[in-house]
Amino acid sequence: MFDIKQFSLAIRQIAEEKGIPEEKIIETIEAAIAAAYKKDYGQKGQIIRAKLDTESGKLELTQVHYVVEDVDDEGFLINPILKDEIAEEKIENEEGEIKIKYNEEKHLLFEEANKKDSKLEVGDEVVTQLEPHTDFGRIAAQTAKQVVIQRLREIEKNAIFDEFKDKEGEVVSGIIQRREGRVVFVDLGRTNGILFPAEQIYVDNYSIGQRLRFMVLKVEESPRGPVILLSRSHPKFILKLFEFEVPEIETGTVELKYIAREAGSRSKVAAVSYEEGVDPVGSLVGQKGVRVQTVINELGGEKIDIIEWTEDIESFIANALSPAKILDVRVVNEARRHALAEVADDQFSLAIGKKGQNVRLAAKLTSWKIDVRSPGSNMTSEEAEMKEMEEAMNSKKPKEEQEESQVKTPAKEVKEEKTEEKDKE
Repeated sequence: MFDIKQFSLAIRQIAEEKGIPEEKIIETIEAAIAAAYKKDYGQKGQIIRAKLDTESGKLELTQVHYVVEDVDDEGFLINPILKDEIAEEKIENEEGEIKIKYNEEKHLLFEEANKKDSKLEVGDEVVTQLEPHTDFGRIAAQTAKQVVIQRLREIEKNAIFDEFKDKEGEVVSGIIQRREGRVVFVDLGRTNGILFPAEQIYVDNYSIGQRLRFMVLKVEESPRGPVILLSRSHPKFILKLFEFEVPEIETGTVELKYIAREAGSRSKVAAVSYEEGVDPVGSLVGQKGVRVQTVINELGGEKIDIIEWTEDIESFIANALSPAKILDVRVVNEARRHALAEVADDQFSLAIGKKGQNVRLAAKLTSWKIDVRSPGSNMTSEEAEMKEMEEAMNSKKPKEEQEESQVKTPAKEVKEEKTEEKDKE
């Protein structure tokens, strides 16, 4: 008899290391004992079950028979029960019908079962006690070992999958383990995550051993185990980082309504406060900018513009174009979500931004098409609307018709010139 205290301690240690419940480990050990017993003392097709009492160390072994309706002339079950334990030897014929061969080691006919117990029905289990054995041969012991290793590996994979599946959209901390080309592998503790190039921030170095935060983008199953896809470029990553730094977001006082991001370069965040006297912008910035600076440092120096969200679209667009000072915003076409923003001459380049980045992010943030002009420009809101209508008409015009008009116009002009010359002569 083995030492039950040492045995229980070993189970507890494995459970802590693997992060799986102790009950699952005990079930695995029971399955391994049943497999070893069947190898040395059982018959082919038998269903052997083992029950281990971890308090006393007592081992109980049983054989299970399933009550079946009847057998046909070919020895196949009539109306078979498709349970995993009894459907191992199933055969599918050309018509798609599943047949299971009768085996007296695991099947018990209904007539015979009724003689033992009249209450038994088709599909019920008949359990028979077996004489317990603890001395197993080398092959049986090796079989038990393989069962334990395989079962524990499967349980651990399922536990990791369930753990990270619940963390989809959340932020986790990890250490850069290695790089294969542009793909980065991250050590997340119990498993590794994958950071593909599209989800990376271009300013990051991803040095081996560097600790960073990542958002769990998606968790997928594969034959080798769960695949954890990570991201640092997703707009929601900024939201989660602010949740760590701003307690007002967790309490629901402040909410981040919209986020527009060009990862590694610049982002715009629209925040709103639901409590009077609480400034949403100030809550995110923090005292002396300590809160937003922490997020910026995590993102490798990415610039973040924090603006106040408002239901008034003109004010929201004006705020979205910050840091530029907007003189006036006019809605050109509400159905098409098109607006015209007027800025001072010295604010025009600031409103547009480097390579159009500021107005592009503002358009993403508001989901409106924004045209920016200075007071010196002659374009009015009516002209902007006419321009948009012309663009819409041109886009609807068939391509062949557009090409035909482009070809015919020069020819018409040449013809008119020749007519004028003849008139002169």
